[in-house]
Formats: sequence, C-alpha cells, structure tokens
Amino acid sequence: MSCLDDFAQYPPEWCPGCGNFDLLDCLKQALCDLGLQPHEIINVIGIGQASKLGFSLKCNMFDGLHGRALPVVLGIKMANPAVKVIATSGDGCFYAEGGNHFIHNLRRNLDVAILASDNRVYGLTKGQASPTSASDFKTKVHIEGVGALPLNPAALALVSGATFVARTFTGAKAEATELIKKALLHRGAAVIDIMSPCVSFNKVNTFAWFRQRAKPIGPDHDVTDLHAALKLAFHDDEHIPTGVLYQTRRPVFGDHLTVMQGESIVQRTLRFTPDRVRPLFKDFY
Repeated sequence: MSCLDDFAQYPPEWCPGCGNFDLLDCLKQALCDLGLQPHEIINVIGIGQASKLGFSLKCNMFDGLHGRALPVVLGIKMANPAVKVIATSGDGCFYAEGGNHFIHNLRRNLDVAILASDNRVYGLTKGQASPTSASDFKTKVHIEGVGALPLNPAALALVSGATFVARTFTGAKAEATELIKKALLHRGAAVIDIMSPCVSFNKVNTFAWFRQRAKPIGPDHDVTDLHAALKLAFHDDEHIPTGVLYQTRRPVFGDHLTVMQGESIVQRTLRFTPDRVRPLFKDFY
C-alpha cells in the first residue's frame, strides 16, 4: 500500500471534472511528501462543495457549521498547540458566512493552513453567485448580473494579518502541491487562494480560462515585501499571478498566553477531568 492509499477514504461525490478532484490529489501528495501520517493531522471543514473533501481524506476530521471552521480550529489549537491543523472549505464558506472568522483569526495569526477552494460560485447549492463572483456574472438568481464588486481573497488575507499568502490553480498540480507543503510547514496563519473551476455552474471561469491567465510570479519578487504582495494581489483578470505572494514571521495565537505554555491542555488529565465539570451541568437539569 502506498502513502497516497493511506490517506484514501470515501470516494468523492463531485461532478465529473470538478477542480476539487485535483485539490484532493495535491493535498494527499503534499502530506505524503512531508512524511505526515493520518493520525498526525486534523482537517477541519465547513459546509459546501469544497468541504466535502474532508470525507475523502483519511485523517482526524471535524465537520463544523457553514463558515465556522476557524472557531473550531481556534479551540483545537488552544487545547493542543502542537497538532497540525488544516482548514478546508470554499469561497462561500470562508468569505461569506465565515468572513468575520476569516478576518479575525488571521489577525490573531492562528497557526493553521487554510486551503480555500475558490470557484467563484456556490457549487453545492446549484449556482448562486459567491463573494468572489465577477460583477457581471449572471445566474438564475442574478439574471442582470451580480452588480457588487468581487471580494479579493489574497488582498483580504494580506491586510487581515496572514503571515503566509499564496495563490494557485488546481490545473497546475505541481505548483499547488508545493504551495500546500509550504503552508503546512509555515508556523502561523497560512492562506492559499486556490482557483478551482466549477464545471457545472460556472461556465465563465473554466479550466481553459484560468490556464490562459494564471501565470507564476517571477523570481525577482520579494515575498517579505507586503506592499509588493498587495500589488500582486490586486491583479486584473487577464493576468493572475500565482505562487507565494507574502511570507513573514510573528508570534502565533497562544504565544502570549501563560495557560498555553508548557504541557498542552489536552495532556493535563490530572487537573482537568470530566468530574470537575459534572456538578456544573447539574444546575441545568
């Protein structure tokens, strides 16, 4: 049995040709390349088409509410700062319902690798516009176009305080795999805006459309330069820079909290046991 087989779980149920198949392959390959084992990882997902990836990746998993993956990650990292946590979801889950959590947990520099599958449409619920849909994008609901400006995930991540920000395309699997590995190795809030075409409900931003426009960032880019990263983030749709936009270091959430120093909370069994909280629950019976 190969390492990739070790991470195999239930077969995916996406539409044939969905970009999330490639994302799943890239994530499994990245985990194998880093020598990680299924029991060493926790994958926290929300609700949506991209979140279904969690059921096809064999590892520890928590399936949260729509948009609420990052509060769960926050609790996990408080209990066990050493564990490797991935948050996998889509543009609707992270940027719409979960927009407030996205901003504030990047500001905290929560130690998590955020894999945001961005197909510029709601795929699971049959094609409504998402926060990243173009203003002229038309759907059965937005028959005259969305009208609102699309959210810029990379720019939002940068100004919110993420310490690793990258962009890639599922059609460039080698690049995507390498960026996922870098995000997993980074200590702090790592965000990858992953352009992943929805073949059923977005007939504009197709594989061919992204392949013509997604181009790797040149070697002269300084990844520690925030202003240069923002310039790359604010691209036009005719040229979409891919790769690492920004990477820096600063204390992660929990570094300043004495309660999270030394032995992790999850290991403090002698001091924190169910018996200590059972009397509290009796008041609510």
